[in-house]
Amino acid sequence: MNIDRLQSLKQKLTNEADLSNIWLFYMDHFADYAEFTDLGEPTYNEYLDAIIHKTCEQIFGRAVKITDFLPIYIAEYGFFHAPFQAERCIGGVIYFEDLKVGLIAVSADYPPTDAVKYSRFSEVQQEPTPNRNDLN
Repeated sequence: MNIDRLQSLKQKLTNEADLSNIWLFYMDHFADYAEFTDLGEPTYNEYLDAIIHKTCEQIFGRAVKITDFLPIYIAEYGFFHAPFQAERCIGGVIYFEDLKVGLIAVSADYPPTDAVKYSRFSEVQQEPTPNRNDLN
């Protein structure tokens, strides 16, 4: 595992059109390496939990139970990664805090096949809606 490739992952996450290429890069260069996981600490993230629930609801067309969400945070790189289960389907998420961009991958079938559904997401700040009093 070469941690310097995390910068390449970040670039792919923002520029690559084929989401499967991003996920495969992550899996090939990071996910299967214990030393990568050992760089971080388990850290719950409410935003990611909410995004996973909402995205899986859209993917499956209904609310699904999310379990085994185990986020790891690597503070030095501002990077979260986590496995989860969407009912009986395997999923994973990656997220860069500084970019506020991430990617979710979920197996489309149970038992798992090669079919995977992907969703890139970004956090956007919503400006407060002005009311009439603000116009004075």
